[in-house]
Amino acid sequence: MGETRVIEIDVYGAEQLCPSCVHFPSSRETADWLQAAIARKYGETIKVRYIDIYDPQGEKETAFARRVIEEELWYPVVVIEDEIIAEGNPKLKKIYQVLDRLGIVSSES
Repeated sequence: MGETRVIEIDVYGAEQLCPSCVHFPSSRETADWLQAAIARKYGETIKVRYIDIYDPQGEKETAFARRVIEEELWYPVVVIEDEIIAEGNPKLKKIYQVLDRLGIVSSES
């Protein structure tokens, strides 16, 4: 049986879309979509946090935002427990697999 704990998913991105990303939702819209979709499956045990790479708050967030920019990662970059889970257009299936691996219990169970 998995434990019930709150997991934070960080979505790093920028307000401005990259030229090749015009057909995708913005990073903020992606974070909102992830929060809604994940809440349906896992309830309130998951919190999704949008972090603007050009205006991060906090030391850890600033360091990772710098990495996104310097390594030219495709954003949004989805991070769970310091692990990059997705770049660009994230897939729910992959995120669910990571949450299941962490022992997060689905509210659908």
